[in-house]
Amino acid sequence: MRNSDPIVVQQFLNASSQTVWKAITEVEQMRQWYFPNIPDFRTEIGFETRFLVQNEGRNFTHIWKIKEVVPHNLIGYSWNFKEYAGEGYSTFELTEKNGKTVLTLTSYVVKEFPADVPEFKRENGQEGWDYLIKQSLPNYLAQES
Repeated sequence: MRNSDPIVVQQFLNASSQTVWKAITEVEQMRQWYFPNIPDFRTEIGFETRFLVQNEGRNFTHIWKIKEVVPHNLIGYSWNFKEYAGEGYSTFELTEKNGKTVLTLTSYVVKEFPADVPEFKRENGQEGWDYLIKQSLPNYLAQES
């Protein structure tokens, strides 16, 4: 993700904003569709969590720090990796209409990540967010309803 233009993924979800909010903020639910090894997550500004993801022999110790919270509407957090320079920022924004929810994920680079690490290429970031927001989360919500 070496591009200042944000990655934006929007998904219509057949669930209330309250249900979607719980799925994106309650750690037990987040483990089901997002990252299975998230140790803890709280919707408190300043809260930080860390967890390791390995890919093709490379370590990515995720460090997330909550920066903004509007309950049942928006959560934003910075993210970086212990092993690499760079910083990103992502927001999850919910809009409810008639008992259904539109989730808008916006993710952008604040400080550039290393260009020689494949996982940091913009297309890989786009693919990852598309999978999480358009497949993994809707599939999880469908199982829960």
